[in-house]
Amino acid sequence: MASRHSRLRTAIVAAVVFLVAYGIIAYIALPFAWTHYEHQKGLAGHPMVTRTAQGIPGDPINVGLVGAKADVLCAMHAAAWYPADPITLRSSVEIIGSVVLDRPYRDAPVSSLFYDGRREDLAFEKPDGTSADRRQHVRFWEVLKAGQEGRPVWLGSATFDKDVGLSRDTGQVTHHIGPDVDAERDRLTNDLRAVKVVEAIYEVTGVGRTLFGRNGEGDRYYTDGEIEISRLVSGCNTKVETALELANPPIVNLKNQAWKAIAGILK
Repeated sequence: MASRHSRLRTAIVAAVVFLVAYGIIAYIALPFAWTHYEHQKGLAGHPMVTRTAQGIPGDPINVGLVGAKADVLCAMHAAAWYPADPITLRSSVEIIGSVVLDRPYRDAPVSSLFYDGRREDLAFEKPDGTSADRRQHVRFWEVLKAGQEGRPVWLGSATFDKDVGLSRDTGQVTHHIGPDVDAERDRLTNDLRAVKVVEAIYEVTGVGRTLFGRNGEGDRYYTDGEIEISRLVSGCNTKVETALELANPPIVNLKNQAWKAIAGILK
């Protein structure tokens, strides 16, 4: 009997030790190790998810730009991303006509999202097909007046509108996004790199690894949780042949490699 109690006590102690160790590693050590802002320290502590007008968590922050507003406008224009029209009665009718009649509307409006209590400062889109029902789009907010480089830092949320439907939360007519938000982040970064308006590219921690995220419309998304930041050239006529890619901490690279395998399965 004593031997049985001893084995039970040992098993309980072992289970408790395992759970404590797991908790420390999973909820403290690894999240801390994967959190990195060495290239843009001023972003630490900022929220990394947008909000809808109703306060519902929206799309995750996944891209960033460094540069003055004029640099952002010049760079996005060079990459063939078009500024979105404001939401008015006329633009609302035009976007409905674009979807129903399958005709182009490259400046179609985007619904507003909020970051830190305010609407986006800038919004851009790139059509995918003929009408406005499918498009790549991004919203940007100026978050830091002067970051590590002494220039403004913009955070953004880049997603792909795959179709038009009803919001699962409000029932309103809206676009639904594709789940792979990392693909849109990478596409925008590569578009900017291709037109040689990026000096350097680096990552900082965003929303964190997310397998089953939901945005404000109830659309599912998944992400490795990184924000890809492009430091833009200064001036519309300036070009850089090769963008410098700044390294992540080794453990972040390890996490990203593991995530790519997971994302490959999800696709």
